Amino acid sequence: MTGGIAKVVIFSFTERGTKQNRYIYRKLKMQGYICEGYAPAKYVMGEEGGVKQLPKKKEDLIRERWGKWAFLFIGAAGIAVRYIAPYVKDKFTDSAVVVADEAGQYVIPLLSGHVGGAAELADQVAELLGAVSVHTTATDVRKKFAADVFAKKNALHITDREAAKRISAAVLDEEPIGIYAEGEYAENAVKNSEEMFSDEVWICNTEEEVMKYRYRVVVSDSFPAADENTLLLKPKNVIVGLGCRKGISEELLEKGLLKILKENNLDMEQVEVIVSIDLKKEERAVLSLAEKYQVPFLTYPAEMLKEIKEVSSSSSFVEKVTGVDNVCERAALTYCKEHCKYSELILGKRTEESMTVAIARRVMGMSVRRKKDMEDK
Repeated sequence: MTGGIAKVVIFSFTERGTKQNRYIYRKLKMQGYICEGYAPAKYVMGEEGGVKQLPKKKEDLIRERWGKWAFLFIGAAGIAVRYIAPYVKDKFTDSAVVVADEAGQYVIPLLSGHVGGAAELADQVAELLGAVSVHTTATDVRKKFAADVFAKKNALHITDREAAKRISAAVLDEEPIGIYAEGEYAENAVKNSEEMFSDEVWICNTEEEVMKYRYRVVVSDSFPAADENTLLLKPKNVIVGLGCRKGISEELLEKGLLKILKENNLDMEQVEVIVSIDLKKEERAVLSLAEKYQVPFLTYPAEMLKEIKEVSSSSSFVEKVTGVDNVCERAALTYCKEHCKYSELILGKRTEESMTVAIARRVMGMSVRRKKDMEDK
């Protein structure tokens, strides 16, 4: 699978296009995709063909899957544009949309090429068909550095969309761009992506060095406030430990978690995983939240959570109900113990209405600033 895309809806409108639909459907499913194929009733061969009849209300199908599924249209680009027009918002939230002609000659990433993964999906479909993948994005055409592609490849969160646009414009204007990475993970992200850097990009070893450039990209958990020409990319390294009342509503759970994240200068795009106790593994609100933001949800048995020696607070009532005195914090620390070389608890147990939250962070190795902070102490 490419670019994190796991679900694809395929539309076709002619007999020849529907043959392509069935072929791509089978091939993508073999590669691990979840696929839905749709075509006019007269071209559908039954369930065994993998393609279903186009629903009468196609707009409902698109609306329900928009931002969660990719869409592949086999036919005229104009058809695709009319289908998706009511739902297009911006490249950071839109679905990937790809168009292929029914003869299998050309495949075009139409929408959300970089962030949504349409460019990669188009390349993959073109390979299946023996077709030409036609890219029209300026950075692709001119083989220039694209900050959004770099961020996606390395699971980094773009903190400022306008800054990302300014960096892209500067690259196309052939302005020099400084890039600085803080910590081992960030440094490895840069080293493993050097083939993406065009001549405009200069790798810097210190904060002072990168600040000499008018435009700069910084990969860091945190970075001192800079001007509008600094694009800060943060890793997806936040671990959310969660406890909640049985039957809590999805709205209340989401509202509470987003509030706590915001108070700690974090957002859902930085969350690596949500963790809790086994008793919550079927909690509908948590499952829905994890699916909405495409974040893994893991749970641990009480016996395993008890292995954590210290927590910031305890509750005898919670222990009576769950078997442990603090679910959220123990769950977050258990995940860190199991999966993180370096980590830190940045928020102990915090109570909101009908829920508790603790936040830990996977640390990107020992940064120069962190070493200095430790020496100063």
